[in-house]
Amino acid sequence: MRLNPDETAKLIGVNGDELLDEMFKAAREIKEDVYGKRIVFFAPLYVGNKCMNNCVYCGFRRDNKSIVRKTLTMDELKEEVRILESKGQKRLILVYGESDDYDADFIAETMRTTYSVKEGKGEIRRVNINAAPLDVEGYKKLKKAGIGTFQIFQETYHHETYKKLHPQGDRKSDYLWRLSGLDRAMEGGIDDLGIGALFGLYDWRFEVMGLLYHTIHLEEKYNGVGPHTISFPRIEPAIDVPFTLNPNYRVSDKDFKKLVAIIRLSVPYTGMILTARENPKVRKEVIPVGVSQIDAGSRIGVGGYAEYEHGYIPEKEQFQLGDMRSLDEVIREICELGCIPSFCTAGYRCGRTGERFMALAKPGKVHNYCMPNAILTFKEYLLDYASEETKKAGEKAIEKNLNDLSPDRKEMVMQKLKLIEDGKRDVYI
Repeated sequence: MRLNPDETAKLIGVNGDELLDEMFKAAREIKEDVYGKRIVFFAPLYVGNKCMNNCVYCGFRRDNKSIVRKTLTMDELKEEVRILESKGQKRLILVYGESDDYDADFIAETMRTTYSVKEGKGEIRRVNINAAPLDVEGYKKLKKAGIGTFQIFQETYHHETYKKLHPQGDRKSDYLWRLSGLDRAMEGGIDDLGIGALFGLYDWRFEVMGLLYHTIHLEEKYNGVGPHTISFPRIEPAIDVPFTLNPNYRVSDKDFKKLVAIIRLSVPYTGMILTARENPKVRKEVIPVGVSQIDAGSRIGVGGYAEYEHGYIPEKEQFQLGDMRSLDEVIREICELGCIPSFCTAGYRCGRTGERFMALAKPGKVHNYCMPNAILTFKEYLLDYASEETKKAGEKAIEKNLNDLSPDRKEMVMQKLKLIEDGKRDVYI
């Protein structure tokens, strides 16, 4: 059950190693009670970095002359998708700057193009979107194109800070238009929502409470449907963006781990996304306290996957990544942490979103689908893409997690695993 604001405020006030360890343990247990030991993998794909805004903290701000403005053509987008499929990715989040060029029709076209690409045994089965808020009619177009989650980060929930960081006259300076963006998504038929804050813009304690109150608002207005995901990126250095070098509210690693655990305890049903902004050491430390989704093998320049394939590591990006490891390397580490990687997208395609998802996640029943589908999609990855070292670690992880299933569930999954071994793909429950 979700915590109320007073309960979350008390968690924020917890200090002392012993109490914090209890909090971390509880957060891990709750995450596993809801989702099991699976960690979902995805990749970001930056489609365009044109932007009409001048956000003080962002590498895409319009006055930044140090980055090259680019929008992928549909052929270039297909090439990026082919590369991602060749690594084993199955779900993407497409990312766009805020520009009139990136309207709902353009976003829908990029979604359809992404779904159309098939590379070998690879395919993208779910496309999520991180873009500027739209009107209701725009959201309806994305729903028709097959969207997964629509994600909007409020950046900061603190009104005065938001005003200072988003110059007056810019489209993004309208706090309420951005805040209500996901309400319009719901009205447009998209019932799978992602919220987030950029930690480091203001006091992390305030932002945690902002995320909770945003969650409560959505639940109260939409029949109990809160955010499917919550993201909590920390601000990172960006080229020609002085603000990012020494933000007044920089979040320490210790506080970062604490706030992740608090969000998990406060909103137990939500998916929690830890991105490759963080370095491998931080990711390894924080994943066990409630994280359920991560990206890996990520490149955040426009056209960055093709450039990386040709030996070039882009420098002029929105911000600096902390974890540049390959998807295969990160997957192997997840297995070593006792978790199982997942590429599952079945929930979206079976209609387990909105009220149906909440009916499974809130009472902790969604793991009955998550864990079997994690095993099945991970088996595909091991057969089609994994290195020999990762195959060994992965097979051990599958065996262990199979044995944790109920006898009936285990038998069903083993039958489906046989189908995958015989060459069938996209097997799920």
